[in-house]
Amino acid sequence: MLSVRGITLRVDGRPILDGVGFTARRGAVTGLIGPNGVGKSTLLRAVAGLLPHDGEVRFAGRPLPKEARLRARLLGYLPQGHHVHWPLTVRRTVALGRLPHLGPLGRPGKTDEDMVERVMASTGVTMLAERALPTLSGGERARVMLARVLATDAPVLLADEPTAALDPGHQLRIMALLRAEATERHRAVVVVLHDLSLAARCCDDLVLLMPDRSVVAGDVPSVLTPALLHQAYGVPFAVTRAAGIPVVLPQSAMRMQSGD
Repeated sequence: MLSVRGITLRVDGRPILDGVGFTARRGAVTGLIGPNGVGKSTLLRAVAGLLPHDGEVRFAGRPLPKEARLRARLLGYLPQGHHVHWPLTVRRTVALGRLPHLGPLGRPGKTDEDMVERVMASTGVTMLAERALPTLSGGERARVMLARVLATDAPVLLADEPTAALDPGHQLRIMALLRAEATERHRAVVVVLHDLSLAARCCDDLVLLMPDRSVVAGDVPSVLTPALLHQAYGVPFAVTRAAGIPVVLPQSAMRMQSGD
């Protein structure tokens, strides 16, 4: 569904991304992983059309439209963090996701209202509809901001560290929601993750950005190997399973130096 080719981006003459490419399949969750500073969030923002770059992003084989409103109908983007700076209610915040679909007068119709109700129900925030955003907990805000993106009804969802600063329970709920959007509503979901065990558990495909600006892409078992992870992060890893769930464990530098 989404094809990214040759994304190159420089900041003050310094290369951040150099010819990066990957594909994201309909009905699948694709995780962007890699150590700090390799450009995961930058890549997602470039794909969303928020940063100037060289390269090409295609949807269903065609270049994405240049007009922001048309592009927003195809790509829903959830930025990093859940900070809010306005005292809107939950319902009004979620309704902002319908802006790309509104007509010249900007008035929502029944289709828009029905979509807002649907995504509030699917993310479990209907009971919070009349609450103001600043009064919500971090986990509640995370679900509200996800609902706002889902309200666009875009076939591609881009989420930048949606589980950051959340407890394990909220992390699993957010990833379950994204996975349901992929498998049940046949979207392509691309998500930046730092938790490698969460990536192993929740993703179908992985894109590993390496420190030398190269990229390794494939299914979870082919990317989450001890050798590749050691090369990427600079410390040894153990990749195992616990209670049938994949677990990725970095080994301490002290153990590495002692030869254990």
